[in-house]
Amino acid sequence: MKKLVLGLLVTAGVLTSCSSDDDNGSADSQVVAPATYAFTRDGNATVSFGGQTTRIQMGDELTSALKDNSRTQEQLAAMFAHTEGANNFMDTNLNASDKSIRSKVAASEDYFSANTTVSNAIKADFDSWITAQTTEVFPNWNVTATQGNAGKLEELGSNTARYVNANGLEYDQAVGKSLIGALMTDQMLNNYLSPAVLDAGDNRTNNDNDIVAEGKSYTTMEHKWDEAYGYLYGNEETPATPQLNRDGFLNKYLDRVENDTDFAGIADDIYNAFKLGRAAIVAKNYEVRDAQAAIIKEKVSMIVAIRAVYYLQSAKTVLATDKAAAFHDLSEGFGFIYSLQFTRKPDTNAPYFSKTEVDGYLSQLMAGNGFWDITPDTLDQISDAIASRFAFTTAQTIN
Repeated sequence: MKKLVLGLLVTAGVLTSCSSDDDNGSADSQVVAPATYAFTRDGNATVSFGGQTTRIQMGDELTSALKDNSRTQEQLAAMFAHTEGANNFMDTNLNASDKSIRSKVAASEDYFSANTTVSNAIKADFDSWITAQTTEVFPNWNVTATQGNAGKLEELGSNTARYVNANGLEYDQAVGKSLIGALMTDQMLNNYLSPAVLDAGDNRTNNDNDIVAEGKSYTTMEHKWDEAYGYLYGNEETPATPQLNRDGFLNKYLDRVENDTDFAGIADDIYNAFKLGRAAIVAKNYEVRDAQAAIIKEKVSMIVAIRAVYYLQSAKTVLATDKAAAFHDLSEGFGFIYSLQFTRKPDTNAPYFSKTEVDGYLSQLMAGNGFWDITPDTLDQISDAIASRFAFTTAQTIN
C-alpha cells in the first residue's frame, strides 16, 4: 500500500490505533484497528482466504488461454467450470482444487440466492463468450477484421494485434472484465460483506462467545469477512500489506484508479475499512463492522464505474484513427459496464445500475455493426449517465 493512514475515522465514530492480536479485542465500543491486516488468536493466525486466491489464479490462467488459438472450446470451458483433479491448468495446485470460477459467478446471497434464472443467464453469457472465441475468432486468427467479419486488427505504430468478432468485440476482454463484477465484486459486496452471510445461523452468537469454526483458529464471521478481503488482495505476495497490481482483476484496477490524482486515497480508504471492520468483528461491535462494509461497497463500486467511463473516453480519442486500439478499449469498457450490475449502493439491497440498464448500454454499444458504428456522442452519453450516479465526473476519469 502506498500510503498507510491511520487515525480517527469519523465515519465510523471510533478510534483506531495499532494492534494485531485478536486477544486484545473487547466488548466495549472502542474498536482498535491493527497497523496491517494481520489477526491472531492464542498466537495463531486467523486470516484465511485460500479459495479466493485459487479462483483469482484460475481466472488469470483462463484469460491468458483465451488469447491462445490452439485451445479448444472444451479446454476453455473446462477451465471455467473446473472439477477437482482435472488437468485444466498449468498450476498443479489449481488442478487439485475443488474450486471453480463458474460456481461463484453471479452466486451471491443477496442478489442471486432467490434469483437463479438471472444467475443462470449470466453464467450462460460467459459460456457463450468462451464458445464464440473458438468458433468465431480463432478460425479467423490470420484474417484482417472488417466490418461484419471477425479477425485481427493491428494497433498503429506497434505490432500489437487485437482479435475481434464481427462487431469488433474482443471476447477475452469481455470475459476478463466482466469477471471483475460477476465474480470478485459480487462475492465481496453482495455475499461475504452481507449481514445475511456474516450473521447467518449461529455466527453472531458464536462470534460473541469466541467459538471458532471446527478445527480452525477463526470464528465463521471472521472467516467470511476475510473471504471478502481475499477477492481483492488474495493474490498479493504479502496480503497483510498489499502493494496492488498483483492480478488481472479488481486488484489491478484499484491500482489504476489510485494512480489517477482525482481518486488518490481510495486504496487506503478500502484497506483501512477492511482492517477496522475485521477488528470490529473481534471486538463484537457490529455497528462499526457494518459501517466499514458500507465504505467498501461504495468505494469498490466506484472502481468499476470509473474504469467503465475511462475506457469509453479512451476509445473516443482514437476511434477515427486507430480501430484496433479503440476496439480494445471498448471491449474493456464493455466488461466494466457489464460489471455495473454487481455493484452495491451502501445501505440498500440494490446495485447502482440494474441489469436492465446495463443491458441497455451494452445494446447501444453493439447496435448495428457494433463498435464499427459507434459514435463519440454515444460514448459521451453513456459515460455521463454512469458518472452521474457517483460523486465524480466523466472528465475526472480521463487521466
